[in-house]
Amino acid sequence: QVQLVEAGGGLVQAGGSLRLSCTASGSIFKFNAMGWYRQAPGKQRILVANIATSGVPNYTDSVKGRFTISRDNAKNTVYLQMNSLKTEDTSVYYCVAFSAAGDYWGQGTQVTVSS
Repeated sequence: QVQLVEAGGGLVQAGGSLRLSCTASGSIFKFNAMGWYRQAPGKQRILVANIATSGVPNYTDSVKGRFTISRDNAKNTVYLQMNSLKTEDTSVYYCVAFSAAGDYWGQGTQVTVSS
């Protein structure tokens, strides 16, 4: 059973930064990719960023230039560095591991950006 544990959420003022981390219970090499979704109240869950095993990242347009996804394979950890945060970034952020056998989700971490 794969477990993903997220950390790093919290309350920050607009313009500030936060770094989320997601640590897997085993090697992340076995996954096709890792990513971060977010879901704001009353809205659909959307993919914010993902990163392939090769290290190639992808971002949704609204976070390009502000967020950076990275991975540390030795630590089985994926990070989401969030800079220049906006109030509209307020959401629960979920880590996800994509595999052919199915996707695995973390429990979510709340990010609140105040004006």
